[in-house]
Amino acid sequence: MLENREGQKIPNVTFPTRQNDQWVNVTTDEIFSGKTVVVFSLPGAFTPTCSSTHLPRYNELAGVLKDNGVDTIVCVSVNDTFVMNAWAADQEAENITMIPDGNGEFTDGMGMLVDKDDLGFGKRSWRYSMLVKDGVVDKMFIEPQKPGDPFEVSDADTMLNYINPEATVSASVSLFTKPGCTFCAKAKALLTEKGLAFEEIVLGNEISLTSLRAVTGRETVPQVFIDGKHIGGSDDLAEYFQD
Repeated sequence: MLENREGQKIPNVTFPTRQNDQWVNVTTDEIFSGKTVVVFSLPGAFTPTCSSTHLPRYNELAGVLKDNGVDTIVCVSVNDTFVMNAWAADQEAENITMIPDGNGEFTDGMGMLVDKDDLGFGKRSWRYSMLVKDGVVDKMFIEPQKPGDPFEVSDADTMLNYINPEATVSASVSLFTKPGCTFCAKAKALLTEKGLAFEEIVLGNEISLTSLRAVTGRETVPQVFIDGKHIGGSDDLAEYFQD
């Protein structure tokens, strides 16, 4: 049975990390002392749920979490520092502090080290998240002990809701553009004016006009999406904000 350790101090561990081609030892005291820290721990870097949802959503909500009193967001996995650094780069997870618990010492100290021999993983972390204040566990969200890899309670939205149920999450915005497009520049300026962060998808070798037409039904750029709703071009976006 995995133990909920709310009210207890976290384990005292030193993590060998690789930073700027140098070995740097990072201690739990440096990470947690005097700070409010959100930790999410997962079975492994580059694995499906971890890469598709768990890490990206914490990275996406980092600004909101920090606006609500969180100093640092930490991802822990029983992987070495080279793997964790490569995963962070691949995921563009600039808002997350990656902690390589390669020996499983921290995870074992939290009582979350589990056997995943059936997958050829050896010892790995059970999936969980926690809010840690000055080195003491304030709240833990431990995934239920079910077969497979359950992902029900350790997500970023659950953590944010615990910290502040009234927190406002910005809309998710994406837009298709192409270089030199004045209407695209107009749309991006309008989104910036409204304080909305956005992901720009530039048409080119990997994203073609065919894909744009298949997704939006149109052949012109920009094409803007907000929270899954297709808004349209720059004029449509201006009308959307007027409404």
